[in-house]
Amino acid sequence: MDLKEKLRTGGATRALYQKLRTARDNREAVRRMRDKQIRFEDRRQNQEKLVMIIAGYKEFLWPTVFARFRKFIPADCDVCVASSGKYVPALSKLAKEAGWSYLATDRNNVALLQNIVITHFPAAQFIFKVDEDIFATEGLFSSLLATYHEAEQEKKYNVGFVAPLIPLNGYGHVRVLEKLGLVDYYAQHFEEVKYAAGRDRAVEDDLQVAEFFWGAGGFVPPIDELARRFRDEPRAYRACPIRFSIGCILFTRSFWKSMGMFAVAKNGPGMGADESQICAFCIEESKAMIIDENALAGHLSFGKQNAPMKKYYLQHADSKYFTNG
Repeated sequence: MDLKEKLRTGGATRALYQKLRTARDNREAVRRMRDKQIRFEDRRQNQEKLVMIIAGYKEFLWPTVFARFRKFIPADCDVCVASSGKYVPALSKLAKEAGWSYLATDRNNVALLQNIVITHFPAAQFIFKVDEDIFATEGLFSSLLATYHEAEQEKKYNVGFVAPLIPLNGYGHVRVLEKLGLVDYYAQHFEEVKYAAGRDRAVEDDLQVAEFFWGAGGFVPPIDELARRFRDEPRAYRACPIRFSIGCILFTRSFWKSMGMFAVAKNGPGMGADESQICAFCIEESKAMIIDENALAGHLSFGKQNAPMKKYYLQHADSKYFTNG
């Protein structure tokens, strides 16, 4: 066995070869998407910050969610609404009215979609990725960016990504309960309070928990009130020790490149694969998942909660729990 073969088959170098191959395959997947397979309505301003809104499948939320995006996304951001596997005229119209770009791909793969969007915005160094079921609040984007810079400057962690507190979230629900003094109530009525995510947890599986965090019973205030309260607290952040649901995160272009882009599966939409990849990468590369204690965003629901929470939302869409002003 020659030296080259020894290096190729050694444990450490085998992992490196695999990482390089994966990065190459992801780049090739982007290159293979010909222009006719991508529809890009270009309103780029070549900003350093990009907000990438993944949307196309929860139309019932768009009037409220996009009104919040228009109100709270800073003017110095490029914005691209992006749809995986379909072109949506209504989203094209929303983007045009807001002066934003719109990109749609024929192939339905969320990782590929994100790679293509980021590739189309070469000036963007800071990338906010948000899903269509995320409810933005005042100061969300500026606070996340400020926290990124604070964590980098303090050098306590190598930062992977930054995210806000999200009440309906395996990590965020604990901090929200602690801040509101509701730990005992939640434990008595739903489940043991712990930093944990997954379908075995009521926070991701139980309709009543989703309703609780969206105001049922009057225990948890509306997200805009929570956001004001947390925004006025002393600046703080924490590192998340568990898998984080990435419906709203901030990461850098250099981080995305170091990850080899998002891994593109050969088949299927790859739902959740980007989350698994980015959380695993942070652990493997000692990159911290930083949670901004002063920023808050709402998340409507998970999996089994989705259908009944759609009904709950439509019954309460005009309430202070969902609308802003």
